Amino acid sequence: MINIGKSRECFFDNYLIDTMRTTAEARIHRPQRRELVFKNDAPWEGCGSDFHNFFYDEEYGKYRMYYLGWKMDEYSKGSDGIRVCYMESTDGIRWERPSLGLVEYNGSKDNNIILTSQMSPRLDNFMVFKDTNPDCPQEEKYKAIMRKVLSGDPKEILCDFALRCMVSPDGVHFTDKCNIHEHGAYDSLNVAFWDESVKKYRCYFRGNHKEGDRTVDARMGLEVRDVRYMESEDFENWTKPVIIDFEDGGDYPLYTNVCQNYYRAPQCIIGFPTRYVARKCWSKCYDELCGKEKRLKRMEGGEDRYGLSVTDCMFMVSRNGSTFTKYDEAIMTPGAEFGQNWVYGDCYPARGMIETPSDIPGADNEISIFSGDNHWMGLDYGKDMYRYTFRLDGFVSRHAGAVEKTVVTKPFIYDGSDMYANLSTSARGYIYFTIKSADGDVVESCEMFGDSADKKIGFEDGDIARLCGKEVVLEMRMLDADIYAIRFQ
Repeated sequence: MINIGKSRECFFDNYLIDTMRTTAEARIHRPQRRELVFKNDAPWEGCGSDFHNFFYDEEYGKYRMYYLGWKMDEYSKGSDGIRVCYMESTDGIRWERPSLGLVEYNGSKDNNIILTSQMSPRLDNFMVFKDTNPDCPQEEKYKAIMRKVLSGDPKEILCDFALRCMVSPDGVHFTDKCNIHEHGAYDSLNVAFWDESVKKYRCYFRGNHKEGDRTVDARMGLEVRDVRYMESEDFENWTKPVIIDFEDGGDYPLYTNVCQNYYRAPQCIIGFPTRYVARKCWSKCYDELCGKEKRLKRMEGGEDRYGLSVTDCMFMVSRNGSTFTKYDEAIMTPGAEFGQNWVYGDCYPARGMIETPSDIPGADNEISIFSGDNHWMGLDYGKDMYRYTFRLDGFVSRHAGAVEKTVVTKPFIYDGSDMYANLSTSARGYIYFTIKSADGDVVESCEMFGDSADKKIGFEDGDIARLCGKEVVLEMRMLDADIYAIRFQ
């Protein structure tokens, strides 16, 4: 029996939905592009800046962001390499580069560089989280995971790698701690975090496998890019990694993952994986696609895939950490062609999200994420990072158009005397809510319409408390409407 208590239940998946009796379709919702937030235009950031990740640090009173800066021409020649950089913000919109004085660049330490690939050869990513495990010692409160050379010549692309942990007492000064996995690929933004709801650490990292063989080691050079999962109680002893499963089965090429607990419903682990689409040869479509000259330039200096491959972004959700519901329709696309997009490097959303006010006074808050353009486009600077906004809980809804549809839940138990819903209708549209107990008691709502992330549902007899703690089924009859989430209070 599902007991949702007072938890918010989002309709990102079929966890609460009786699919045999539900006719409303699952609909993915793309974010709205907003303003330019910052440019990675410092001299040390370069045209390849990527893998941004951030979080709000309550103790510090600021948002803290970590990302890579690198210049493709210097990196390909094995010289200047990759730098880990750091920004901070009080509101998540206006970002500043503090002068850390840690690493010299062009004769000066007046920069925001934390680490370089000279200090850690073949550095490829650097993801930081604040460890909220109550047993975590203060000197390890900030943990970073990164790719590090395990063995072999760092100048050779096929050297062996480890997923390395670094720790810090302040989020700036990091020291080596241990390897948490070895002999993998890791050339993406790998992710780790403490999940308070299950009292364990979760880790998602990049792997490769042969098509049709999901048991091989996560090594470079294999056909299918994948995401692997492992967990730990102490951040040192980890379970054997598994390739994440999708409920619809099949192999799927995914690059990044940016997995995280959804802060409004932490029982859900959501991800925005970048989908890597590799077309094999040049066609007339590429002649008409924006950025042709830069695309050809990228192919001159390396592999054909640097100009042929393109990327977009998907949405996925898990309840157990290893099995995900995935939507094949992109949640983020490269967008309208303007000369600096539709390349391998589009739609890498930063890991993290911020709840921000709407531009409409009095309207519900929104969720802001960041994603960039201009990746490796031969410019003198790196990505233009733009803010994108979602409705609260607004990644996936159950939708009805001009024909009435229904959503029917599985049996569940709730705790509360009031019900709230995140819903949106047209002026003509509506949703009727009916709660039926296993013993035959029924409570029905009036016609509900409007557009609110937390609308109190009006029941005709005004009393759903009598069904509290009983086994019930919720039916929602809807027209020209979307339902995103429900909760009881």
